[in-house]
Amino acid sequence: MKPLSGVGLGWRRQLAHRIDQDAGLGFVEVLAEHLNPTAPLPVPLLRLKERGVPVVLHAVSLSLGGAEPPEARRLDTLARLAERLGAVCVSEHVAFVRAGGIESGHLLPVPRGDEALDILAENVRLAQAALPVPLALENIATLFEWPSPAFTEAQFLSGLLSRTSALLLLDVANLHANALNHGTDAAAVLSAVPRERLAYVHVAGGMRHGGLYHDTHAHPVPEGPLALLEALAARLGPVPALLERDDHFPPPEELSAELQAISAALARGVATWEAGTTRAPGHAVAAPGLTEARP
Repeated sequence: MKPLSGVGLGWRRQLAHRIDQDAGLGFVEVLAEHLNPTAPLPVPLLRLKERGVPVVLHAVSLSLGGAEPPEARRLDTLARLAERLGAVCVSEHVAFVRAGGIESGHLLPVPRGDEALDILAENVRLAQAALPVPLALENIATLFEWPSPAFTEAQFLSGLLSRTSALLLLDVANLHANALNHGTDAAAVLSAVPRERLAYVHVAGGMRHGGLYHDTHAHPVPEGPLALLEALAARLGPVPALLERDDHFPPPEELSAELQAISAALARGVATWEAGTTRAPGHAVAAPGLTEARP
């Protein structure tokens, strides 16, 4: 996979004109389920191809964490869309969305145990074999956890990467949500990310409701995900990051401000990383702002 770089934005029809006018975007991400696999691609996406803007195809319906293998027709659709878009990779979630023919309508967490990890890894390998480009796996935000997990979230992601050759799409907004809702050790997850396996990073907004933090993709990005992004860049150096916005689309100046905030968080993290590389071996560099995203 050709490495992504810079700051990107999730492509939505409501944002198509804004994206079309932005020469500074590093890359875009397109939702597979928003495209008709048999119809011509939307003209704005064709223009992105002509401009040479890197495109990631993002999916939500493979159900890689389910007990059943991913459906061949869904994999075929993703493969064809990836080829038509000239996508650099396909990304999906560490989740399941169906069982026994019943659709959940939501991304559900995979039990963090050996058996579930074995099934997930096998489904990932099946998907990789069917896709013409690399596959990146995304951690999800959850409103509940299965009881008595055998692994922490960091251990589970590390185990998945060790059992497959897939890449990682690290969603710091989802990590922020899980830290607030479940006490997930965000620092441990960041420390478990190998730079050579990181495809890119998601950043998104959310809100508290009913005692829980909800990853809505429809509200401004709070400080927590930005602090996690900064900490990740402080450890790994420059990483590509993408803003997701799915609803309540803000005015152009507000969207630009969120993209600038992501760029600023990355710049602060990279400055810390660069300073750390000049220090003596073994001199630890503190992860800036990490405590802001923890409960």
